[in-house]
Amino acid sequence: MFSKNLRFYRLKSGMSMKQLASLVGVSAMTISYYESGERKPGMDMIRALAKALGVRTTDFLNNRNTKLVFAHGEFRKSSKLSIRQQEYIKESVEEYLGRFYSVIDALGGDVLPDAPVCHGLMLTDNVEENAMAMRKYLRISEFGPVGNLVELLENKGILIYVMELDNNAFSGMNGSVNGRPYIIVNGRMSTERIRSTIAHELAHFIFKWPDDMEGKQIEKMATAISGAFLFPVPDAKRELGIRRTAITKDMILTCKEYGISMYLLVKRANLCGIVNDNVTKNFYIQAGQAGWKKHEPTRIRKEEPGLFMQLVFRAVSESEISIQKGAELLKQPYSFVEEQCFSEEGAVDGIY
Repeated sequence: MFSKNLRFYRLKSGMSMKQLASLVGVSAMTISYYESGERKPGMDMIRALAKALGVRTTDFLNNRNTKLVFAHGEFRKSSKLSIRQQEYIKESVEEYLGRFYSVIDALGGDVLPDAPVCHGLMLTDNVEENAMAMRKYLRISEFGPVGNLVELLENKGILIYVMELDNNAFSGMNGSVNGRPYIIVNGRMSTERIRSTIAHELAHFIFKWPDDMEGKQIEKMATAISGAFLFPVPDAKRELGIRRTAITKDMILTCKEYGISMYLLVKRANLCGIVNDNVTKNFYIQAGQAGWKKHEPTRIRKEEPGLFMQLVFRAVSESEISIQKGAELLKQPYSFVEEQCFSEEGAVDGIY
C-alpha cells in the first residue's frame, strides 16, 4: 500500500509534508493526497520521493495487511515528543505488526497463545497487592526474580516490539491489534529500564483503571506497581536484610539477579523501610553525579523478542513462504534467512 508506506518513511525521516514537497517539486497538499490515497503518483514521482527519503522504490510497494485493527494507547500529556514523532511511533508499530501478522496468516492464523484479558483486574489502593495480583494473573511465581520478561510475555500471547528510537523522551507505549495487546519499548534504553517499562505498560492494560483517576496519578501508580512486580517486599527483605545503614556494592548482585537498576532497588528498599530517607537521598546525589539518572550501566543481558523471527523461519522451513519473502518480512539479507533455515552446520546424523 503506497500511501501508508510513504507516510511511514516520511515520518521516519523526520520530514514534514512541506519539507518533502519542496524536495520533489510539488505542494504539501499533494503529499497529503498521496498519503491519504486520494491520488497516486506516477513512476517518475515515486522515484523522486524515494530519492528524497533515501529509500528504494520497492519499499513503497510492500504490501500492508489491511485486516488489522489497531487501538493505540495514548501518550502522556506531559510527553516531550512532537506530534510528528508520536505519529511515527504509531506508524512503526503498524508497519512492524503488519509484517508480523503476514507470517501468522501464512501459517494458518492459529499459532499464538491466547493473551490475558485486558483490564481484567480490579485496582486496589495497595501497590503491593496489585503487583501480586498481576503476577498471579500472568500465572507466574508470586515471589522471586522474573526471568526474561520479553520471552515470558511472548509466551503469554502478548506482542513485544523493541523500536530503536534515538529520543530519550520516549520509553514505551501499549495498545492492541485485533484485540491482542502489544507493548512497544525504546531499545536504546538499558535492559533494566526496558524491563521496568514493560512492567509499567503491563499494569496499564491488565488493570481496570477508575474513570475519575487523573493521568499523573495513573502513571505514578503504574510505575509503583511495576517496581513491586519486579522486586516484591518479601524478596527485598530476604535479599537485603531488614535494615541497612548504607548502599553497598553487594547490592549490585541483587540487581543482576532480579534484572533491575540500582535506582529501582534503592527506591524499593526505601519504601520497604530497609534504608532510611537520608541514605536514599545520598545515593540519589552520588548516582546523579555519576550520570546514572539517564545512563546507569546495564548489568544484565539484553532481552529481545524472538517470536517473529521464529515464526518466519518456521514458515520458510515448511515452504509456506519463500526465503525471499522471509527476508523481506524480517528486513534481513536473503543469505541470513537461508543459512538459518537450511544450513548444514550443527547437523547430527541428518537431523538438524
